[in-house]
Amino acid sequence: MIEKPTHLPFDSTLAQTGFIWLLRIVSLYCLAAGVGYWVQIMGYYDGLLWRFDLMPWQWKVASVSLAMLFPVAATGLWMMVSWGPVIWFVAAAGETLMFTVFWEYFYYRPAIAVIHGCVALLYIAFRIVLLLQKRQQAMPQR
Repeated sequence: MIEKPTHLPFDSTLAQTGFIWLLRIVSLYCLAAGVGYWVQIMGYYDGLLWRFDLMPWQWKVASVSLAMLFPVAATGLWMMVSWGPVIWFVAAAGETLMFTVFWEYFYYRPAIAVIHGCVALLYIAFRIVLLLQKRQQAMPQR
């Protein structure tokens, strides 16, 4: 009798594969967002709020926080560890609040809130489907 190796996902479902792809795509987005905030902090480009020493205090706090959170979230999401989505949620909630609730101090960018909201809904949907699949597989077969 030949057994399959247990460390290879030969029997992964479409939902598991989709969930992995979702985490990897969000990870790449987080990495790009983190690099964007680092570019802003370093003052690489000319323009309004593109130098740290000329930013108002609220932009300094937000850009430094998100420049640290997004790359850490990208690492956690790419490795598919449990703290990755948590760090992403904190960063996404902060950025959403920045550009919607506190838009007077930052900019008004509702697209950021829509993107983060869609990703959160997709994440929740995948987790529910994966939970239901796990329950289905745990049920005794007749």
